[in-house]
Order: sequence, then structure tokens, then C-alpha cells
Amino acid sequence: MAHIIEEAKSGRAGCRTCRKPIAKGDLRFGEEVENQFADGGETTFRWHHMACAAGSKTDELRATIAAHGRTPPIPEELRAELERLMSEADAKKPPPYPHADKAPTGRAKCQGCSETIAKGELRVAFERDIERGMSVTKGAGYLHPKCAAAYLEEQGSTHDQLTEALRTNTRDLSEQEMEKLFAEV
Repeated sequence: MAHIIEEAKSGRAGCRTCRKPIAKGDLRFGEEVENQFADGGETTFRWHHMACAAGSKTDELRATIAAHGRTPPIPEELRAELERLMSEADAKKPPPYPHADKAPTGRAKCQGCSETIAKGELRVAFERDIERGMSVTKGAGYLHPKCAAAYLEEQGSTHDQLTEALRTNTRDLSEQEMEKLFAEV
């Protein structure tokens, strides 16, 4: 879908991130989405302040700025501010799945052995389907490192793919913790 950057034509649109109005003439980011009220193929836009989009829609905004021509021009000081906000938002995003971290609480259960993962213990996070009534959503699942390889191999991943993904995606673990993780996986 083609997202856009344009000047607000009126002051009626509200930002979908902060819910405040977007003033007429201000630059805004248009996130193109499928129109849920149309019979298919028709799209509409969800509008965001540029700064709000920099915090919540970083990938989409970055791609749109790169593809965006100079009509309307984005002032250099606004561009610099948007880059700063997008960098801050990227640092706060969780890493892609699968990744390893330390359990912040003792509430998670291992999807492999059904035992509780103790607070502070190393764990492997992966994306799983969660059934909620009549719908299925995506969410995080957790595994003990010793259970990870066998469980994810059942899901179609190889041991080498798992270790490479963990090496690439894991943040915030020391070298010693990484060595311990790979010894258990």
C-alpha cells in the first residue's frame, strides 16, 4: 500500500496515534489501509501527526520519506527531528523473534515442558498463534533454552536456524549469558 505525506487540507482530521486534531496546513502522514466499509479493493487513510508517526509507525514513515518527492517539502529541521524520534522508537522496539532474554517475572510457562520459567532465568521468546475465542492473534511464547531446539524443530526450524536467529536478534545479554544460552540450546 502507498502511504503518503501531505499538508492537511482542513483541520478536521484527527491523529490516530494521539487523537488530537491535525491543524490545516501541517504536514501529516497518511497510512493507507483497506476500507472496512467498502466491498473490497478500496482504500482509505489513517492520518497521523509527523512526530506521532515517527514514534509509532517508524518503518512505514521511514520508507515513505525515502520514496517521498519534494512536494510538499519537508523542512530540514523537521527531518532531523523525525530521524531522532524514529531512532529513539527503534531502540525501544522489542527485537524480532526468536530472541533470548531474561525473564522479568516468574509468571511465564515454558511451551515445551509446561514448567514455570523462574524470574531472571534465560528464556527463548518466539512468535506463536494465540486463540482468543473465535479469532487467532500473534503473541510471544517462551521456552527454556534446553526445550527450545526440540520445540522449534517440531515447528519447522532447524537447530542452525535457531542459533543463527538467536545470535542475530538477541540484545541485552552479556557474553557469559550468551555462552550459557548456546550451551543449553
